[in-house]
Amino acid sequence: MQLFYNPTIDETTENFSFDKEESKHIIKVLRKKDTDILFVTNGLGLLFETEITLASDNKCTVQILAVEKTEPSKFQLHLAVAPTKMNDRYEWFLEKATEIGVHEITPIICDRSERKIVNKERFEKILLTAMKQSNVLFLPKFNEAISFKEFVKRKNEGLQLIAHCEETDRKTLKSVLKTNENVTLLIGPEGDFTEKEIALALENNYVPVSLGNTRLRTETAAIVACHSVVFFNE
Repeated sequence: MQLFYNPTIDETTENFSFDKEESKHIIKVLRKKDTDILFVTNGLGLLFETEITLASDNKCTVQILAVEKTEPSKFQLHLAVAPTKMNDRYEWFLEKATEIGVHEITPIICDRSERKIVNKERFEKILLTAMKQSNVLFLPKFNEAISFKEFVKRKNEGLQLIAHCEETDRKTLKSVLKTNENVTLLIGPEGDFTEKEIALALENNYVPVSLGNTRLRTETAAIVACHSVVFFNE
């Protein structure tokens, strides 16, 4: 199934038109024509079966034939991950985490962060492309970058976890997870969190966890954590 995206539609929508860029892609590149069937999601769990009624590369219009609703998962996974020095590594993480089933992502700027500026618009496009390619019906929420100190002082529902490499008392991720419980998990930058940052997280009720016996890159750690939480809840 090839999936398209339109954030403005809902269960009450009967007809709609794609924007000029998407219309051109559908008609000129994919060579779709009148009466062809397109599957569309609004990124909120709805799958629309639609039929092209106007095959224009300026304004491709469709009629909705049927709607299927996918219920959201019973848990929410929020990954707060420090931006990597190389953008392509963070983009890889965003793509794979979307395929696996992350719900929300926040870039956190830490003391050891080498990259402190995030291109939110570009990263959101990565998430959207990954959602469509993997036939996921929920578009992950991507937040503005925020400082580590500000983020950990916020109260999140469910488990609050920080994964780090310091040789201190840590629990395995698997041992602290609970089925259908929300999870907020912090992943640090190259060089890991500082001792001061770890202490601040613990003061704000974060539980320190280990992701295994090897030292992982930031983006690898985020994917390992993402898959572990989603797999645990299947």
